[in-house]
Amino acid sequence: NAVLTTAFRFIRCLPSLNERQLFQNLLPATLRMLTDAMSNSENVLAQDVLSFFTKLAKNEPRFLRTQLADVVNTMFEIAEAKSLKEPTRHMAVSFVLKLLEGKEKALGMLQKLPWFTNTFLEILFNLLLDIKDEPHWHTAETNNENAGVTKGYYFGCSGLEQLSKALGDKTIAPVAIEQLSAYLVAPEWEKRHAALIALFYIVEGSSKVMINYLEQLVNMVLQPFQDPHPRVRWAAIRSIAWWSIEFFPDLQEKYHNHVLPALASAMDDFQNPRVQAHASVAVMKFCISKKPETLVPYLDGILNKLLVLLQTDNQMVQEAALDALGYIADFSKEHFQKYYDFVTPHLKALLVNANDKSNHIIRSKAMECISFVGIAVGKEKFRDDLHQAMEVLKSLQESRVKELDTIVYILQAWSRICQCVGKDFLPYMSTVMPFLVECAQLEPDKTVFTNGPYSSTQKVKLWDELICIKGSDLLYAKFVACSNLALYALSMKEDFYPWIPQAASIFAPLLKFYMHNNIRNNAARGLYVLLRSAKLAVENGAAQGGESYFKQLSGNIILALGDALYSEPETKLCAYILRSLGNCLQICGPLLNEEQVCSIIGDIKHVITEISRRKGELTERAKSKDFDVEAAELLREEREQEDEVFENVGHILVTLIETFKAAFLPFFYELSSYLMPSESKDKTAAERITCFFIFDKLVEYCGEEALKYFNIYLPFLLEARNDEIPLVRQNALFGLGLCAEYAGSVFRPFVGEALPRINVVIMHFRAREVENELAYDNAISALDKILQFHRETIDSAQVCTSDNH
Repeated sequence: NAVLTTAFRFIRCLPSLNERQLFQNLLPATLRMLTDAMSNSENVLAQDVLSFFTKLAKNEPRFLRTQLADVVNTMFEIAEAKSLKEPTRHMAVSFVLKLLEGKEKALGMLQKLPWFTNTFLEILFNLLLDIKDEPHWHTAETNNENAGVTKGYYFGCSGLEQLSKALGDKTIAPVAIEQLSAYLVAPEWEKRHAALIALFYIVEGSSKVMINYLEQLVNMVLQPFQDPHPRVRWAAIRSIAWWSIEFFPDLQEKYHNHVLPALASAMDDFQNPRVQAHASVAVMKFCISKKPETLVPYLDGILNKLLVLLQTDNQMVQEAALDALGYIADFSKEHFQKYYDFVTPHLKALLVNANDKSNHIIRSKAMECISFVGIAVGKEKFRDDLHQAMEVLKSLQESRVKELDTIVYILQAWSRICQCVGKDFLPYMSTVMPFLVECAQLEPDKTVFTNGPYSSTQKVKLWDELICIKGSDLLYAKFVACSNLALYALSMKEDFYPWIPQAASIFAPLLKFYMHNNIRNNAARGLYVLLRSAKLAVENGAAQGGESYFKQLSGNIILALGDALYSEPETKLCAYILRSLGNCLQICGPLLNEEQVCSIIGDIKHVITEISRRKGELTERAKSKDFDVEAAELLREEREQEDEVFENVGHILVTLIETFKAAFLPFFYELSSYLMPSESKDKTAAERITCFFIFDKLVEYCGEEALKYFNIYLPFLLEARNDEIPLVRQNALFGLGLCAEYAGSVFRPFVGEALPRINVVIMHFRAREVENELAYDNAISALDKILQFHRETIDSAQVCTSDNH
């Protein structure tokens, strides 16, 4: 092991790939060491060698390039050798998975091996056969849907998902469908089950192309609904449940007449409550259609079945039925009105009967379901049952439940009822807020995150007691509580004023809560919503301190959002924070002092510099020898995120220009070098559009004091009016019109050049096509502005053609 560790460190220390290639003879020697260890049953040595190769795969994959075929082939032989111990076989699979990981993966090298995909898929499929038919899976007395599965099974599942994501849709789809079709008709239930589980994970990783095989996939999964083994039927239902999200809305719109009757039939499987419960879950997930009317014809039958399931003795079946009923109400909206009087008595009965501690979860889910029903039917219809619902929620909250899932149901039910009744919720705020604040302030102990924040067990204080909860449950409860805080502020508007200081003190630190992206997102959005409530409270005379209170609050919020930009690791979250900052500036911009504006400019400089740095890294990745179609798609998505960040920077600057007009120009000058158009291709279309948008506002709001920027921007506007991207043309032509209107004598030298270029756009034979329509309209408008403001400098021959057109 020491020799292998030294060899690995030596390879990593070599400064260049060429120097590393000089030591390629290490690989055959190490492979021989591995095969010898296998032959002699020296498992410890074999695992040491496998660990060496896995480190290479993770850190120096290109070192393996010249002998990759031999190395991978050896790993496959080890993975398929039934005589070897399971950990050793799994290490061989892990080596291959490490090669597929990360942005600098060795995928391009692997795809050049013609046998790689088929062989590795088969190895992973076979891992899924490692399953036992445990009797307690069938009783559905616990939520453990994986009873009887082994480490090998889990390993196969994660491997299939990882392989699917790495190889990409086009590579894996046809191969997987062919292999799985054979498994689905095998006599062994384990193989039929494995085929459906494999299909589930492969689709999860490659749904974009798998949708082209949707009819074939639906047929493959619906047939096992009739399978004699319940675990196979369950696996088929699970696939439909997941695909309802992955293939939305195509699955709902094209196959509702096949899927919903099959699921309704599965809901009658009283001998197999786990299958029955999962059929309800699948119905719930299927009911997210953009066109509820497509599914309305099935409501009578499905709702009747769900109400029957509510009366069973199996808690899992009851819970699933309540979940489905709530989501069906939510998606069907006004179509649920006629079912309200039919369904609500059953839900009320559950609230009354499930009143001991052992039934907290049923009562909570029933309450959640009622809250969905309330949103669906509206305040007027729900009004008669509002008081009873609120009393049940209060009693649940006062019972001091310690189960986080029950707590989450209570929080979510409060928020939905608030959405339903709006400001009529105000009398209940004093009951809701103390518990909500306590949940929002739940603080995980970072020192116990040995296995990551989600899998750790946490001790936190709740109800003045220390309770032990799973890290993932804690983070989710905190996320829901923060969402509710923002929602109450949004719904209560100025009436949320008494709770603004407390909510702000919660949100501001959470901008740097790096354990959970959505909590940071909610914090950024929540601060904007609080500022909006405070503004309304000041305007309505409800806020003590008036303008000075609002000025201090807005200053603190702007400072917190700007400060968060310096340490935010996620590009997408950076865009969210900027959007919230921009929204806040639209509310409080005129109150900013010079120091605060300087601080914002510094924040924006940092953001733009980081965009440039990350774009450079993306460019370098595109130069990689193993850069392929899948890597290109990943880069495209990351560049779109960078565009979103820059667009939000643009909106902030536009808000400041509109607010301070020419007084903002000295601050803008500090950023101008970052925002100038460029003849090179380093700026994306979105970046060019954003730069033009900012310049438009300078022209419109800053008058003659902004004229020094005209000579820089105008040539780029003229050039961009013929850009291949319609949105760029459209914005460039709009900018030309503004310049014609506001630039006066500065624009005059450009008139002769602008007219023929505008004419080209107007006269183009495709000018009136839908994608070019806005550019055409802006060209006409620009021409009109030139005629209006610069008529004396124009040769009539230049425009007669345009006028006639």
